[in-house]
Amino acid sequence: MDKKLISIVTPCFNEEAGISDCYNAVKEIFDSELALYDYEHIFCDNSSTDNTVNILKELASKNKSIKVIVNSRNFGIFKNTYNGVMNANGDAVILLLPADLQDPPSLIPSFVKQWELGYEIVYGIRATREESFLLCISRKFYYRLLSRLTYVNYPVDVGDFQLIDKCVLNAMKKIDDAQPFMRLMTFDCGFKSTGIKYNWSKRKHGKSKNNLRHMFDQGLNGIISFSGAPLRLCLITGFIISTISILYAIYIFLISVFGKVDSQPGVPTLLVAMFFFAGVQLTFLGVLGEYIFAIFNQVRRKPLVIERERINFNEIDS
Repeated sequence: MDKKLISIVTPCFNEEAGISDCYNAVKEIFDSELALYDYEHIFCDNSSTDNTVNILKELASKNKSIKVIVNSRNFGIFKNTYNGVMNANGDAVILLLPADLQDPPSLIPSFVKQWELGYEIVYGIRATREESFLLCISRKFYYRLLSRLTYVNYPVDVGDFQLIDKCVLNAMKKIDDAQPFMRLMTFDCGFKSTGIKYNWSKRKHGKSKNNLRHMFDQGLNGIISFSGAPLRLCLITGFIISTISILYAIYIFLISVFGKVDSQPGVPTLLVAMFFFAGVQLTFLGVLGEYIFAIFNQVRRKPLVIERERINFNEIDS
C-alpha cells in the first residue's frame, strides 16, 4: 500500500541563517513520528539575494523530497506562498511553514492526526504571541475586525499555518484570484474544520522581512477581498450626512423666514462644512479606489509569479 503524501510549503527570502534548521526539523518529524507518510517540502524562494538558493540547491541534491521554486523577483509573501501551494501534490498540504519556525513544525503530527479523524481543514490558533505588546494588540484587533466584517466564518487568531485535505486544495484551484488571501480562502471553500492552539514564537534567526507597510497592505487585502463592509459603511455614512444636511437646511430656512437669524454670513461655518465634506468625499473615493484597484489587478490576468527555475519537479508536477 502506497504511503500518503504530505506537502509542506515554506516561503523564503534571505533566510540563509535558518533555512537548514527548517529543513532538518521537518525531516526529523517524518523520520520519526510521521514515518508512515511520504512528504514533499516545497521551498518557494522570492529571489533571495543571500546564499539561501545555494543552500536549497544543495539540500535538494541530497534529498529528492525537497522541491525548490525560485522566482525571478520578489512577488510578495502571499503570491509566493500561494504559488507553492498550487504546485503541491500531497493528499494533505501544510499551507505555510515559515522558514523562521515561528509556527512550530512540532504541531504537524497533531494536524495530521486530526486530518486522519476526518477533518479537511486543521488550523493553528495563535493563542499566545512572543512579540511586542503593540504588535500583539494590533494583530488581535485586526483578526477580530476581519472575523466580524467578512462573510466567511473565520475563527480569530488564525493565520496560514493550516493543514488542508486535497479536496480543499482542488476547490481552491478553481478560485481565480489575483490577490490570494489563503487564510480566509480555505474557510470560504467550506468543509469540516477544527483548530489547535499553540504559541507563536520569536524568530530564531534574523529579522522579519514583513515590515509594517507590507502588513498593512496584506491586512487591507483581506478585508477588500472578503468583505463589502467598507463600501456599505460609506453608503450609510453618506446617507446620514445627507439627511443631517437636509434637516439643517430646513432649520436655516425656517429661522430665516421667521426672522430669528443674524443677517451676517456664517463664514466659519461654511469653511468647516467645506473641509468636512471634502474630507468625507476623499475618504470615500479612497475606499472606492481600493476596490477598483482590486478589480484592475483581477482583469489584467497576470501570472501570480514568474519563476526563474524549478528543482526536483518532474513533468507530471508542472
